[in-house]
Amino acid sequence: MTYHSTSFLASGDSLILSKAILLYRSGGALQHASAFASIHEVELDEEDRPTIAAGVPLSRADLRHWATALGRITRPELLPENVLVAHSDMLAWWAPAQVRMGFFALSDPPPDLHRLGERTIVPVPYPAHLFVATHARLGVYALPVNARPSADTVLRHSPILNVFSDGQLCWGTVPKPTKLEVASIPAFERAVFDSWSTHPNQGQDLTVTGKGGLIRLWDDLAAREATRFPVRRLKPFVVRSKGRMRTGSAQGVPEPMTVARLIARGGR
Repeated sequence: MTYHSTSFLASGDSLILSKAILLYRSGGALQHASAFASIHEVELDEEDRPTIAAGVPLSRADLRHWATALGRITRPELLPENVLVAHSDMLAWWAPAQVRMGFFALSDPPPDLHRLGERTIVPVPYPAHLFVATHARLGVYALPVNARPSADTVLRHSPILNVFSDGQLCWGTVPKPTKLEVASIPAFERAVFDSWSTHPNQGQDLTVTGKGGLIRLWDDLAAREATRFPVRRLKPFVVRSKGRMRTGSAQGVPEPMTVARLIARGGR
């Protein structure tokens, strides 16, 4: 018998503790492990404390029953056209290309900049972007064309200075939204577009082609009041998949990251 430390609500409209599901797995990495589950009644002892009673193997019917019940607490909502995935563990959407106010406060600006040598807020063009939010991170990626992406769309590195070369947003002191829901999209986008850009993250200058890196690219766009971002300068976002050289040793083979592959990988 195992005592449960959570408060037990037994009456009224509150949720009551009625069942317990125990999960078992073999050793090793979870993705390669064997698993077993049992479902148990929850009983009250003489002091009205809930305890887990003996159980039986968890059946597919049990899973369907409880999955349906859990689904009833998810509030249905209409999805706008910019949303690609709306799930309890993932929210993915895209934003069209547009001119936005850019917030620049470079920590070590080169001496020959035209507009970004001092802390400034200036209109600059941004390419279309894909955002993938999970409970652990916010992925930010540029899109090759200004249109809703498909499953086969190959992503590009985002030129935004607060984005790491692996696509993850550097949050700094910006508060993170606590819910993965459509209503949180404006807060996620404010964290990306309305925070101060101070410097390229490590390896980020290698994600663009041409001379000068990201700082001079943004400075040029701001100085000439450009209205369109040169997406051709953004390198495709690639991942390393396991391959084999002729010698038999393992080697990382670069493969382009598509929207479908990113979603299948859990947004990583």
